Amino acid sequence: MAALDPVDDPAYRLFQQRFGALRRARQTETLLTFTAVTLLFVVAAVWTNFLPETIADGLPRIGEYFGKLFSIEPGRSTRAIPVLSLAHLFGGVKQPQSIAYWFYRIDVYLALLWQTIQMAILATALGFAAAFALSFPATRSLVGHGAIVFVTRRCLELMRTVPQVVLAFILVWPFGIGPLAGILAIAVHTAGTLGKLFCELNENADERPLDGIRAAGGSWLAQMRLGVVPQVMPGFLSYALLRFEINVRSSTIIGFVGAGGIGQELKRVIGFNIYEEVSAIVILILLIVVAIDLLSEQIRRRFIGAMA
Repeated sequence: MAALDPVDDPAYRLFQQRFGALRRARQTETLLTFTAVTLLFVVAAVWTNFLPETIADGLPRIGEYFGKLFSIEPGRSTRAIPVLSLAHLFGGVKQPQSIAYWFYRIDVYLALLWQTIQMAILATALGFAAAFALSFPATRSLVGHGAIVFVTRRCLELMRTVPQVVLAFILVWPFGIGPLAGILAIAVHTAGTLGKLFCELNENADERPLDGIRAAGGSWLAQMRLGVVPQVMPGFLSYALLRFEINVRSSTIIGFVGAGGIGQELKRVIGFNIYEEVSAIVILILLIVVAIDLLSEQIRRRFIGAMA
């Protein structure tokens, strides 16, 4: 008996029809999605003036400020623009073209930078502790009661929804101008953000250790402490280090609303148009962020790598 040609097989033809219909449906869905995203992008670009001609006009001006670092514009006072000339690089504090002229208040800047780092450390520690405690009742696979998960997740969402600057501005009213308001604002936002990330790590944890602890009569806290925490702690610490780097920059930004740190001084010199001090502070912030990033990388490799 001759073998049946697959083209003449009814089951094969039915498969081809269904597969072709499914492929056409997916192609149509992809085309509609791409069209909708493109349309939304165009509408958003028009409303926000994110246009090619606007970008083309603004890009060349980015380097204008840095060009002023090494030259004095004709007819302009040396006080009006930051100047750093190689010919006078190591002059005294009265030489406008020297490094000493830029950083003559280096002691004040370093003290404020240290305050900014302390703010970030305290805020990260407080936020980490709150996120650690709330992440377990906010994980659906670890809690049987849906209401607990719902309430805890809404609390975490509320914490990370309010921008840090707005929260710091609100907290300045009851706690006064200074670093306390900034620490609390960053800590609340950190707790909400890390809590969300910690929940995702908890959901991916292996549940077999929990089953063993539960079978041995262990409580829910024992299941979390012995079954989940050892699995997720390397990820928790990795996210915490990343958040610490972000909080250092955030501590600078919220200083603009009176929440302490180097940002408060940066706002002052910007307000008085003291451009050389603005440049000096920005350079110091850049250096400290790079240093913290390198240090965090070493900590992550040695400490977290050993735990994983």
